[in-house]
Amino acid sequence: MATWTDFEVDAPDIAGKGRALLYRTGAGEGLFITIRGDGLPRAHPVNVGVVDGHLYTFVQAKSAKRRDLEEDGRYALHAHVIPDVPHEFLLRGHARLIEDPDMRLMVAFDWAFTVSDDYPLYELMITTALLGERPTADDWPPIYTSWTSE
Repeated sequence: MATWTDFEVDAPDIAGKGRALLYRTGAGEGLFITIRGDGLPRAHPVNVGVVDGHLYTFVQAKSAKRRDLEEDGRYALHAHVIPDVPHEFLLRGHARLIEDPDMRLMVAFDWAFTVSDDYPLYELMITTALLGERPTADDWPPIYTSWTSE
């Protein structure tokens, strides 16, 4: 598994375009998929951020996604697709809980919303990335480029 910096060094084009897709509204956003206890996927909208070379998300303490991450840890993150520029960006990997209070403060400092004390911080370690590009919504299939840390 890799940090965002590892990914960026190994695949700068995919990482740069992917970051732009995650931040296209100004705040890092995406659809976060976790695995439920019964093995079925669960999707959640989240804010994400690349801070000091690492990809993070805060989750609500009593949320289903928190339980999923504690039980399994696997995630997929998909940037929102918009009709005008229908590019796709997907990351997969494992989330790890960050318990260092100083790190939490640093990440929360410039976050998209005021982070409550009961929102645990997770670093999203990256296993694979996939970028799909289409000039218009009428162009199909997308041109895919992928990267893996393994």
